[in-house]
Amino acid sequence: MNENIIIYLLAYLIASIPFGLLIGKFFAGVDITSQGSGSIGATNVLRVLKQTDPKKAKKLAILTVVCDILKGLIPLVVAKVAGVDANVLWSMAVLAVLGHCFSPFLKFEGGKGVATGVGVLAFFLPLEAVIAVIVWFVAGKAIKISSLASLLGLFTLVIASFLIHPNIAGINTHAPILIIAIIVVYKHIPNIKRLFEGKEAKVI
Repeated sequence: MNENIIIYLLAYLIASIPFGLLIGKFFAGVDITSQGSGSIGATNVLRVLKQTDPKKAKKLAILTVVCDILKGLIPLVVAKVAGVDANVLWSMAVLAVLGHCFSPFLKFEGGKGVATGVGVLAFFLPLEAVIAVIVWFVAGKAIKISSLASLLGLFTLVIASFLIHPNIAGINTHAPILIIAIIVVYKHIPNIKRLFEGKEAKVI
């Protein structure tokens, strides 16, 4: 089997691990895929678990975010140290987001891709990622709607990438960034519909 295919498969499968589900079951005895939005992301972990234990809910939501970031970031760091080509690294990044959003362990369902997307993009574009996280944090505090804050952070990162890095080193295209953005927006379509209807729930 071609070495790159093995790398791609590993990047996809590692990112497919549903940490939100595992953390909810192991630490709280709750299946978060059967409650709330059904997502495996930190927002749903927080929303579901805060009903029984608000303090634990926040800690487990943070743990979920960290795990979802690292499962995209760590394989890239290892591959970079191993001397893997930039084109392969960017392909791994896209596959990591796909793995989180469409996990074979969850019948190809999954999370929204925000944390994993931030993890992989921070590897390549740390400054843009920091700016996006700041926008996400401020927007989240101001409007208290997780999906809208996440989308604003995402759009900020995409725009910043064009302004700060007009030419992406090693690949000379923004295509992987745009693909990741499209995947994340696609997974947010139900949230976007609720936003337009004024029915999107706030995170308090």
